[in-house]
Amino acid sequence: MKKLILTGVSVVFFAVAISSLLYAQDMKGKMMDKARNQMCCAKSEVDLRLTMRNLWEDHITYTRNYIISALAGLEDGNAVAQRLLRNQDDIGNAIKAYYGDAAGDKLAALLRDHIMIATEVVKAAKMSNTEELTIAQAKWNANADDIAVFLSGANPNWAKKDLTDMLYKHLEFTTGEVVSRLHKDWTADISFYDKGHAHMLMFADILTDGIVKQFPDKFKK
Repeated sequence: MKKLILTGVSVVFFAVAISSLLYAQDMKGKMMDKARNQMCCAKSEVDLRLTMRNLWEDHITYTRNYIISALAGLEDGNAVAQRLLRNQDDIGNAIKAYYGDAAGDKLAALLRDHIMIATEVVKAAKMSNTEELTIAQAKWNANADDIAVFLSGANPNWAKKDLTDMLYKHLEFTTGEVVSRLHKDWTADISFYDKGHAHMLMFADILTDGIVKQFPDKFKK
């Protein structure tokens, strides 16, 4: 009898333990699902984030390709420049759904100026023309100021100072690539590109975050 009682107690204990384990696992699963739902973004936000990252990654990638081609005098320089300019139109088109056609065209025009001035910077650096380089860099900074003013005016979540700092840093990294390649300092050249690449993706995310905050109804789950 005692043995039967002990056996029965063991069975009950085992059943309770299994039940408790299953309950704990079920609760853990529900909590994880809740956390995922709270953390997960709407598909429209994910799509925008990927689009902005792809566009600004193209910006940094084709800028580098142009630097390499222009400094080396490669035959593909003009073709790369045209592809880079097209990227600016693509970025402008990407914001039209939120700010309208005129704003998209304005941003594209400012970014096209950014690229055209960049070609002046590269040319002056390649020719070791300090005077022309100084003039081109001043124009580049002024253009960055214009872009920051335009964007901050369109979205209150994009602080002008933050955008200006980000754009100036982009110019700094890009200039670093040019100078490093001219001095054949390949390690520094790669380092500037890697930093600039990561920086550009951060900039893209800042733009996405600002749009999502400004137009929450467009990004409901």
